[in-house]
Amino acid sequence: MSAIQLDTHVEARASRSEARIVPAQPMLPSALARAADYPELRYMGSKHRLLSWIYSILKDIPFETASDPFLGSGCVAYLLKAMGKQVSGSDFLNFPTVLAAATLRNNQERLSNLDVEQILGPAPNAAQFIEKTFDGVFYTPSDRRFLDRVSANIAQIKNPDQRALAMAALIRSCLKKQPRGVFTVSGDLSHYDDGRRDLALSFEEHFVEQVQEFNRVVFDNGKTHSIQRASVFDTNPRNVDLVYLDPPYVPRADDNCYVKRYHFLEGLSCYWAGYKIMAETKVKKIEKIHSPFGSRKTAINAFDRMFSLYAGSVIVLSYSSNGYPDLSVLEDLLSRYKREIKIHKRDHRYHFGTHAAVGRSQVEEYLIVGR
Repeated sequence: MSAIQLDTHVEARASRSEARIVPAQPMLPSALARAADYPELRYMGSKHRLLSWIYSILKDIPFETASDPFLGSGCVAYLLKAMGKQVSGSDFLNFPTVLAAATLRNNQERLSNLDVEQILGPAPNAAQFIEKTFDGVFYTPSDRRFLDRVSANIAQIKNPDQRALAMAALIRSCLKKQPRGVFTVSGDLSHYDDGRRDLALSFEEHFVEQVQEFNRVVFDNGKTHSIQRASVFDTNPRNVDLVYLDPPYVPRADDNCYVKRYHFLEGLSCYWAGYKIMAETKVKKIEKIHSPFGSRKTAINAFDRMFSLYAGSVIVLSYSSNGYPDLSVLEDLLSRYKREIKIHKRDHRYHFGTHAAVGRSQVEEYLIVGR
């Protein structure tokens, strides 16, 4: 292992069993501060920079149980946990559920220095899938060998929460090492190197830092939380007081395909088990996963079905002015199931990518609350 070390408080623990004992802490006074500490990911539509605003609205709604069926980066589900709620989360992609397993479901497990040394150690039987499949596509040969080796070692971790924690650290490392944070560009990306620290650090350095970051945000709010990979229409929303909905609405321009942008992270999260690589594509994408929210032809019906599914819960819908359908249409749909609808608005600028030509849009952000 390199000279980089985990925080000394991790190293100083007398034993692995002691490292897993995390006392419950008061939630409400520090809820927002705790949530703001969640590792920010460059993720399309992430609400990390809106957490303070979202919290200011949620804190005045009485609820004890919550659901987030569009986990994404996981920051809002983590906010709900920080508020002391019992949370269930899901996503139609796998890697968001890994992030949530590490930070939402996980109440006490951390990775010690010894754990990290073992993850970074040799893996004689590691496959060479990443090294060969993404040759000339993403990262350097040594980077890809690192990812193959570490993936093999993570797969050997028996504790599911520790395994998720390690994979979460690897996922964020990949985002930081990939220019623009998306996997739609390939080949020689040296022209993106603007001297940023993230591009200068090695994968090992990134991974060790990210283990620290995710270790730091593990806490127990005294509740049991559940995670599943599933479409919103395959979840069971019974007995949920409040649901936070942030579906991949159809934008006015471009598309809302998360698979296109994050296919590498999705494959990495399960080492491409069950996925077919589209060999003819330049970036070796996986096949697109259909979502009814991805097309103007099906989006309105999808919103209606979703509101119907959660008719028994307080519905909190996150939406933007650059989305389809229009706000008035959503109000009309939601009014079929809720008597009282309140719309909160604020200006927001999404910064997606690292240069001016990439999706930096000023929008009006909505939080629509139906009761």
